[in-house]
Amino acid sequence: MKKFSTNIRVRYGETDQMGIVYNANYATFFEIARTEWLRNLGVSYKDLENKGIILPVISLSFNFIKPAKYDDILTISVFLKKTPLVKIEFDYEIINQNKEKISTGNSVLAFMDRKTNKPTKCPNYILEKLNL
Repeated sequence: MKKFSTNIRVRYGETDQMGIVYNANYATFFEIARTEWLRNLGVSYKDLENKGIILPVISLSFNFIKPAKYDDILTISVFLKKTPLVKIEFDYEIINQNKEKISTGNSVLAFMDRKTNKPTKCPNYILEKLNL
């Protein structure tokens, strides 16, 4: 599975005084989609951490096209860019309930050994679930 989409409703606390989603919240929106993508594969971040793997974000970018507003229903799609090795890279697209693209983005995370804090390969059980 290379693509996954999930929906969220913009909460009041995610907006500024103008009712527009504050830009830093897009990182959370991307994380929600990424976490649900992984969970949909049958793996959770908790599972990874229990097996000694952590996934810090090493790169994150956003492109803002239109504002998201309070109470909007957003569909966040996450796309796996390529077979993960030591890094895993995702592209994102967010559309609102009117099917308007409001944002795109990209993140790169590194598989790290929790004990040594050194890079490690993507676990085979994740690669197998990706059917690559």
